[in-house]
Amino acid sequence: MAHFFAYISRVKLIERWSLMFSVKKENVAEHSLQVGMIAHGLALIKNKHFNGNVNADRVSTLAMYHDASEVITGDLPTPVKYYNPTIKEAYKAIEENAVANLLSFLPDELVEEYDKILNPTSDDSEEMKLVKAADTLSAYIKCLEEKVLGNNEFNRAKSTLESKIRSYKMPEVDHFMAHYMNSFSLNLDELSSH
Repeated sequence: MAHFFAYISRVKLIERWSLMFSVKKENVAEHSLQVGMIAHGLALIKNKHFNGNVNADRVSTLAMYHDASEVITGDLPTPVKYYNPTIKEAYKAIEENAVANLLSFLPDELVEEYDKILNPTSDDSEEMKLVKAADTLSAYIKCLEEKVLGNNEFNRAKSTLESKIRSYKMPEVDHFMAHYMNSFSLNLDELSSH
């Protein structure tokens, strides 16, 4: 029996932001879907507005699986994961082991295809830049949502993420921030009115 799909579907049980008080809990499945949608959008924006030539479908697939290893490792909070180079390298090795474990749950004929998704190479560097940016934008959206709900716990994270987003110097990210980000602070009635 191949357990890959059943196992990976358990990302819905992995909570994010475990060191923070959240009004609305977020799990890795929700986050991965949002990162996939944003990354796909960034790829299309890059291609349509900034003469890009990236495969938006590949970008969204890489994004959808970018945290797949967390179904085994859990979501290690960013301040812990990047506390020092030793911890960062050790966690990277743990993630690689988790990915190898996930691949072992697949039938042989699918391993190579999923390996290309779960272990992106340098050939995917342009696509992974978009995934990383989408991951950051998703975290920023979480901060906005918590702020709208009256939670000030995310104020510092929001500021840190704003700086990170600016540091990317990616026109497609700036475009997303200028044209789409403010909508995430609106309620349904405000979104529905034109």
